[in-house]
Amino acid sequence: MSTINSLRRASRAPWFTSAVTVALLVVMLLLGAVGYDGFLSPQVMLNLLIDNGFLLVVAIGMTFVILSGGIDLSVGSVLALSTMVAAWLLQTAHWHPLLVIVTVLALGAAFGAAMGGLIHYFKLQAFIVTLAGMFLARGLCYLISISSITIDDPFFVAMSQTRIEFGGLFISPSVVVALAMLALGIWLAHCTRFGRAVYAIGGSEQSALLMGLPVGRTKVLVYAFSGFCAALGGVLFSFYMLSGYGLHAQGAELDAIAAVVIGGTLLTGGYGYVAGTLTGVLILGVIQTLIAFDGTLSSWWTKIFIGALLFVFCVAQRVISLGALRGKSVAAEKVPATG
Repeated sequence: MSTINSLRRASRAPWFTSAVTVALLVVMLLLGAVGYDGFLSPQVMLNLLIDNGFLLVVAIGMTFVILSGGIDLSVGSVLALSTMVAAWLLQTAHWHPLLVIVTVLALGAAFGAAMGGLIHYFKLQAFIVTLAGMFLARGLCYLISISSITIDDPFFVAMSQTRIEFGGLFISPSVVVALAMLALGIWLAHCTRFGRAVYAIGGSEQSALLMGLPVGRTKVLVYAFSGFCAALGGVLFSFYMLSGYGLHAQGAELDAIAAVVIGGTLLTGGYGYVAGTLTGVLILGVIQTLIAFDGTLSSWWTKIFIGALLFVFCVAQRVISLGALRGKSVAAEKVPATG
């Protein structure tokens, strides 16, 4: 009986979904190992990061937005716009590749900061503002070009073809960048005043204001960071595809949100782990790999499985939230009245 009560208490804890995510990842890997030869080979596991490095970077920015209680639907379009701007500056304007990367990252951060300013200072819904940003960024892609722009800059080609080898295995430079961003995200979230303010705002913006936290500045910085991550994801995607195109990364914003939620971050904000986002991205990658190893299933099954997982985790989060509220009400009833 005590074991059942312990499980019930654990299921109401906010960290429960993160633990379930890790367990689910392990189960999926074991099922893949049982069903397919070579599934757990080290290079296949590294390929999960190689193929999804750009998504991890985008999802890290999305994690901060959701932690603050917001949402950013523009990241996929900003990623596509970043590939288009980079391709045009390289191929038509003939800028130096490092200057192109700096410019693209600055534009992404400025785009996100502008949305954050509109959300906070004009008291607009994040969903509406970022939805408008999504259409704006995607439309700007087609102002640059309605067709794909091939990138043949030597630096970008070298980054696309470079393999960092060790012990017979290899990773791409994009994996190094993605893991560096993961480390930066963990440090920002858990070791800085900015991170503590993000969690406080996500828990209760009104309480954060009463505590004297810089709510407005923090929200603008959160969306600026998300825009920066989306632009950096666009640079990594340019390395991966060696092209800029307005149709790149369609639905990437939904994949990023799914990775964050599956990784254990509460959609209501205020609780979650940046490291959990890595687990969420890996689960999405494992689903794609399982379908590729099977060879008989359509790629659309990836979306079906992701949608089912997202639904389950959203329901689990709702159950956890209701359990926490019920626990608080019970505790309040047990407090004896004074006077």
